[in-house]
Amino acid sequence: MRSDLRTTTEPGEPTRSLEVEIKLDVDAETVAPDWCLLPGVAELSAPQVRELDARYFDTSDFALGRAGYALRRRTGGPDAGWHLKGPRQGAGRVELGWPLGEGESIPAALKAEIRRITDDPLHPIARVRNRRLAVEMRDAAGGVVAEFLDDRVQTRDEATGTERAWREWEIELGPAAPPDAEDFLRLIADLARNAGARPASSESKIGRALGR
Repeated sequence: MRSDLRTTTEPGEPTRSLEVEIKLDVDAETVAPDWCLLPGVAELSAPQVRELDARYFDTSDFALGRAGYALRRRTGGPDAGWHLKGPRQGAGRVELGWPLGEGESIPAALKAEIRRITDDPLHPIARVRNRRLAVEMRDAAGGVVAEFLDDRVQTRDEATGTERAWREWEIELGPAAPPDAEDFLRLIADLARNAGARPASSESKIGRALGR
């Protein structure tokens, strides 16, 4: 779920969305709070289980990561495909998306986008598998205020073979979120921390998979 509508301008062009979220670490047995305590949240959807499997790519000297980008190919879930996340802009990050296509080759249009950042060869740097429980927070009219994502993550650093596992929560704002995103994210963080959540130890899954 994204804070704005996912759109495509022309056939063959990537989808473009702004991802505004908060990320928190939790223990294996931490119980989620009642999200209906948040202002504007009237009901919760039935949970959906999503099995996600992502491979991340970068150059040998991590040119994409150093510039604030993350490139992945992910299967599973409603937005399966190739994703290029850009540097953080305020509370969010712009994400471009392309279909999975045939095989595992990087789509030509995505390669053209990456050449704006680097011309160096790309190779797999990490695998991130995630069993996700997704719940929509809805307002009285049925609009999606936010989506709660309960993630149990397993990763492998392809360079070192190091495997890591953890549980985290992500709460992504939706189209019906209040206009002041940062204030609403603070309310979410307060409610989550009262339930036992902690500030995330890493800004991203790929960062944590690589020990950053």
